[in-house]
Amino acid sequence: MNSVFFRAGLVALAGLCAAACVQSKVDANEAAFLECAATGIPSEALGPDFLIRNTVLIDGTGAPRRSADIRIRGGIVEAIGALCPEADEPVLDAAGLIVSPGFIDTHSHHDVGMTDSAAARSMRAAVSQGVTTIVVGQDGMSVFPLEKLARKLELAPVAVNVASYTGHGTIRMNATGVGYNREVTPDELEKMKDQLRQDLDQGSLGLSTGLEYDPGIFSSSEEVVDLARVLGQYGGRYISHVRSEDRALDMAVDEIIRVGAEAGIPVQISHFKVAYVDYWGRSRDFLQKLDRAREQGINITADAYPYDYWQSTLTVLLPDRDFSDIEAARYALEKLAPAEALTIVKFDANPSLIGKTVKEIAAERGVEAAVAYLDLIHEAYAGQDMEDVIASGVARELVLGRSMAADDVKTLMLWPHTNVSSDGTSFGGHPRGYGAFPRAIRWLVRDEKAISLEEMIRKLTSLSASNIGLSGLGTLYPGAVADLVLFDADQITDRADIGDPMAVSAGIRGVWVGGVRVWSDGEVTGSYPGRFLQRGQ
Repeated sequence: MNSVFFRAGLVALAGLCAAACVQSKVDANEAAFLECAATGIPSEALGPDFLIRNTVLIDGTGAPRRSADIRIRGGIVEAIGALCPEADEPVLDAAGLIVSPGFIDTHSHHDVGMTDSAAARSMRAAVSQGVTTIVVGQDGMSVFPLEKLARKLELAPVAVNVASYTGHGTIRMNATGVGYNREVTPDELEKMKDQLRQDLDQGSLGLSTGLEYDPGIFSSSEEVVDLARVLGQYGGRYISHVRSEDRALDMAVDEIIRVGAEAGIPVQISHFKVAYVDYWGRSRDFLQKLDRAREQGINITADAYPYDYWQSTLTVLLPDRDFSDIEAARYALEKLAPAEALTIVKFDANPSLIGKTVKEIAAERGVEAAVAYLDLIHEAYAGQDMEDVIASGVARELVLGRSMAADDVKTLMLWPHTNVSSDGTSFGGHPRGYGAFPRAIRWLVRDEKAISLEEMIRKLTSLSASNIGLSGLGTLYPGAVADLVLFDADQITDRADIGDPMAVSAGIRGVWVGGVRVWSDGEVTGSYPGRFLQRGQ
């Protein structure tokens, strides 16, 4: 049994009583005015035992904020209320700043390279924006078997908690070999089911698909539904980069609804977006379709990031994978992402192209933009078999594409069942890897005033945990694991942008994972308290 969760169970009973006793004497809103005989020892609260005084608590449930002190013991929230310091107790004065549960990134790629060095293990990109838990194994690709990831983190723990899905593409290639561009055979499907069961036994959250990518794009809906039925036997979930985020979005949404209905399991749309010019303004139509599915008993949810541009490969715009089809290329640049809005952020074959748009490259070469676009794909993968490239798991090119309307992004993010995610990495490219969570607060709460801070924090914490089945996370109460964020609601904002995608956000004063401080006023602390989380925790 995980010792932290064992302590949590013990503290929950005592803590509930303690909190009730405190609050029966002094209302939590009067915490700052409580007269105490002892003052404790001023501290940076590095953990795992300390008291935070004079906070404004937003507990992750959506409930109104309230003034409170928070005592942490052994990495567990022991009490919340009007609390006096004990003799020699480390005390951090929050001076009226917000304390909330740590943010949960339900679609993250921050695991890439996370154990490569001490600096990487500090997870600067994640913790600097308040993230205390990342969920990996996304878009159909994962570490297999899952116990390999668990062992890796046991030997080289990182600053944040890590949970994982099992990648459909990973187990598919294991079953088919590199020649994956076809439907699977019945024997191969059974091998995939066996691998999925193996990972579920080791704590996988469920199955992830990347149906717009190789090899998932070659799978049938029947294959996906058949695998999803296995999840129902384990209480697992299904999360999907759906088959299309642009011209075939209607069909893609229908497909994930079908998976949820026929397998009888919760399903989640990854980084939900409307990336098709002809569909701009139709976000509410898609949400109505999801609402109708929910009314029919299908537990469908979504995550989204607060940007109107994405990061992927140039190839993703051509679902037929015909990289010589000039008409398909012209269509993609007209309807999906214009050449002036496609910016190269990685290009191994010619790094001098990084930072240039496809339109700029076309102008330099004196060719039509669609020609330059296809040429770039051929140059990126010259001498390489695409199946070998996918099997390697290393992208040879990446591009930022601006193809969404800001109003649609806003509408999708405000849907009550959408939680916030980053889809980000630690190595730059798209600024979402360093700024998604503060940006969501700054944009939708402070700038747009479209949602309350309490409801936004719910979208970053308890809703995220609920949508992926980690019900033990995302709220603060006596007995909860002390994953915390201390931030200034008036100052929190993203700083990362396309020009500087690794700029650290502002306003995050402190981050604790299991009661151990991992971010302190603009710097990582070099502590690695993160845990490997299994389904159901």
